[in-house]
Amino acid sequence: MRSRPAPTISARMATELYDLTVPVFLRGFKALSAFLDKARAWADEQGIAHEELLSARLAEDMAPLVGQIQRVSDGAKFAMARLGQIEAPAMADTETSFDELQARIAATVAFLNSVPREAVDGREDADIEVKTPNRSFHFKGLPYVTTFALPNFYFHITAAYAILRHKGAPVGKMDYLGGI
Repeated sequence: MRSRPAPTISARMATELYDLTVPVFLRGFKALSAFLDKARAWADEQGIAHEELLSARLAEDMAPLVGQIQRVSDGAKFAMARLGQIEAPAMADTETSFDELQARIAATVAFLNSVPREAVDGREDADIEVKTPNRSFHFKGLPYVTTFALPNFYFHITAAYAILRHKGAPVGKMDYLGGI
């Protein structure tokens, strides 16, 4: 038998940042939208005021459900704006109803769908800065996606899901996963 040479692996394989972000964000928003609808229907069936769910929080120092949805939206849109060097749409954080949250999700999804792949792919080594009121964080593109943008996105979706579960809404793991 002849032996074959071992396959070689390039020192750095191409990463498609678009594929690591936009489809992941879109799937998350689809699940989030669906479990918000399910929670609203349950609240209506149970005679629970929407405000009770919308203002619910897991801990006093955490954002309520509305704030969690706003942060999911901000995290996704600002991630793509930073990576693609494009302008993110302004959203005022004034939502007070399920309909307004769904409109925000729809606007965020529309923005994500408008992001050109070529604006994002190839920016693995781009310098990314995230400014907060108290400090700035500096990343390269790929570590920004994998260690900040995606974990932040999932943190806030998980918090929203956990708030609804905590309040008794009949959402489960498959709702969170998007009914795969």
